[in-house]
This record gives sequence, structure tokens and C-alpha cells, in this order.
Amino acid sequence: MYILRTTARALVTVMCLGICVFLPTQSDAAAYFEDGFLGLTQSELHTKLGMPQAVRDRKSALRIFTYYPITDWAKYFSKLVSPENGEDVYTFTREGIDIRYSFSYAFDPNDQDEKQPLIVRLVDIECSPPVPLGRLPSLVPEFRPSSDPMSPSFRSDIWLLLFKGGPAAAARFIVKEHGKDQLDWTLSYQLFSMQGLPDRLTAEALIDRMEISAQSVQVVTQRQRHTHEPLINPYSGQFDKPLTQPKARTKGIPVPKYTEE
Repeated sequence: MYILRTTARALVTVMCLGICVFLPTQSDAAAYFEDGFLGLTQSELHTKLGMPQAVRDRKSALRIFTYYPITDWAKYFSKLVSPENGEDVYTFTREGIDIRYSFSYAFDPNDQDEKQPLIVRLVDIECSPPVPLGRLPSLVPEFRPSSDPMSPSFRSDIWLLLFKGGPAAAARFIVKEHGKDQLDWTLSYQLFSMQGLPDRLTAEALIDRMEISAQSVQVVTQRQRHTHEPLINPYSGQFDKPLTQPKARTKGIPVPKYTEE
């Protein structure tokens, strides 16, 4: 009997250890993409990063925000406006650069629970002062752009849009686009330059802000092709190489010479 009890206790211990070792954490399981943020609940984000230093509320379509201490937002302001309007704000200093993360949320309209969970749908990251394009991955650990030169990449005069990896069906939940269920949604990084990007893009181009979100390559190529110029992935080894070989000088048509009569 003693041997049986000892064996049973040993089996329970092994099973518990197996669960601890092999089961992913709740946060890792909830994230849609490798950025580790999109798809987390607000409580999972707070567990991962701690409580935010502040909460901000957008007051207009422009980037105009009002900032509140987290205690004031929880007690008063979250009851006056929709809770998903508040963006959790975290500030860091890395390599002498002030970096501010702001997390926007979505909620499930079909969830009738009084405390329905908020889900991270977009991460807004601001750098002060602006930083060179090539330095951004070392300052923002969650920004891991593809090195594949053919990874979908687009630009305008003031932003770069980079896609990474494959689509995730679960990410449709955080997308507001009409007809989203018929499209694929992929991890994207959109980098903004308020002073404008140079025509010939280099690693020294200054970036003020970036957004981590889910976007669709199909939407860009089918509906936005006039505003999104494709380019070689700027984080690939092929980016600084010339796209075409220089054209050889064409030879002129020889003119026949005639003898004078």
C-alpha cells in the first residue's frame, strides 16, 4: 500500500511538472503575432508590463490627447466615456531616447458581461527625438522586421508600411475594415516621418513614430495601389543595391561619307 501511494504521488508530481514545462503562458497563447501584444487582453498586458503610467483619451480625429493618471481614469473618467477609448501609456528611456508606448483596445460587442475584456488592437510607439530608420529595431524590441527583400513593403512621402509573416484568422477580431472576414490580416509595422521621407530612402531617414497593427496586403494591392508605392524591404541586404544595372551608352548610327565630285 505504501508503494502504491508513493507511486501515485510521483505520477502526480511528474504530471504537474509536465504542465508547467510544456503549457504556454496565457499571454503567449493570446497574442496573434510575434510582436507579443496584439490580441492580449488588458489584464494580460498589465501582467506583462505592469500598470501603465497614464491613460490618454483622443479628443478629435487629429492626434490631440488628454492624459490622466491611472487612478483618476479608473475612478472617474472610464465611467464617463467608453472604456475602450482610453489608451494605456508606458514610457521608457533607451539609449538616451524617450520612447512612449500607447495601447488601443477593442471589445467584443457580443459580450454582455459588465466587465467585458478589452483586447489590444494597435500599439502606437513614439520616439523623441526622431531616430534613424536603421536604429529603430534596437530601440523597440517588439519591432522585428523581415530581412526578406521580397517581403511586402510600401511607402509614401511620409510613411513606410512593412508586413511580416503570415496571416492570422483570429486577428480579424481587432480589425474595423468593412468586409474583413473575406480578407487575410497580417502583422504590419507602419513607420512615420513627420519631416517627410527622402526620395532615395536610406537607413538614416528619421522616424518619429510607428504603429504595430494588423493590415491586409490584399487591401493595399487592390484598393490602395495608387497611394502605396511598392519598394524593396528596407531592412533586407538587397535594399542599398541598385535595382538595375546602369544602361550602356548606345552607339550612334554611322553616317556614310561621300567623296566630293
